[in-house]
Amino acid sequence: MKKILSLLLMVCTLSAFAQDEIDNLIKGTKADATYLVTGYAAPALNAISAGLNQGWYNTAAPHKLFGFDLTLTASPVFLSSSDLTYTVNNANLTNVKLVSVGSTAVSPTGSAEVPTVFGDDIKPRYQGYSNGFPTGQPFDGAPGLNLDIPVVGSASPMAMVQLGLGLPKGTDLKFRFFPSTKIGDGGNVSMFGIGVMHDIKQYIPGVKSLPFDLSGFFGYTSLKLDVGLDTSDPGKRAVFETTAMTVQGLISKKISVLTLYGSVGYNFNSSSLGVKGTYTSNSVTLVDPIDISASPSGARLTAGLRLKFAIFTFHGDYTLQKYNSLSVGFGFNVR
Repeated sequence: MKKILSLLLMVCTLSAFAQDEIDNLIKGTKADATYLVTGYAAPALNAISAGLNQGWYNTAAPHKLFGFDLTLTASPVFLSSSDLTYTVNNANLTNVKLVSVGSTAVSPTGSAEVPTVFGDDIKPRYQGYSNGFPTGQPFDGAPGLNLDIPVVGSASPMAMVQLGLGLPKGTDLKFRFFPSTKIGDGGNVSMFGIGVMHDIKQYIPGVKSLPFDLSGFFGYTSLKLDVGLDTSDPGKRAVFETTAMTVQGLISKKISVLTLYGSVGYNFNSSSLGVKGTYTSNSVTLVDPIDISASPSGARLTAGLRLKFAIFTFHGDYTLQKYNSLSVGFGFNVR
């Protein structure tokens, strides 16, 4: 079953789990730690950037000069079953081995599926190794968030506020902003985004007089999450950064209070996770042990509708992309 993930839920729970659980994966050699953290965190690096490219528009018609809108949009992201677990193969580990997942034992040369950050709340057990032999006591790895959210109505979607302003020559400028805000113990999150929509139908002879709207759109959003991993050592931190860019062609048709709109385009996304500080396990000392990245870019296709009553708007759309997304929102619009 697919699961639904909201951006706010991702940010808040990732912050809490980073503080409590990522440290459990910084064991063994640097290669061991990178292997475990990459599998655990990769779905988050991919899914969050997909959510950031949502909610930019609900029509292809730009504002008139100095017209504006203020819109609130929620964009849950759908997760597939492959985002809930990853394979830990002990043959790929040196100074740490997976010994069990729940009640299932794993041999020193075996492999098993363990939860990702979005998986079940099950703590895999690991054992330190030195020169091919077990050393020390077994320890718990990181569990998943257990996001069992089968319907959109059960989600806690992020309220992303966006301002659009009409400029000359059929151009709209759009802004989204979330100031640096403290979360948890010693963590903070911030976000900034800017978008440009421009009427391209005006340049096409024989088309510019037809009764529909056609525009090009470019959007850029960046998000940074910085979380302390140890209140007694401020140097131990997890830093998650993502940038999401999207280029799209938009089309819409207004019929009374109803506007049908759609788009086709491409997302250019990149995300990174760094774990900073000094960590010691089984007599192995690691400095800034984790630096991983992902580039979950790809094509996208959106279809949606908007209702406008006086200055009030209500909209919803669905996007097909690597991580499908449903956006719903409302706002007010002054042409």
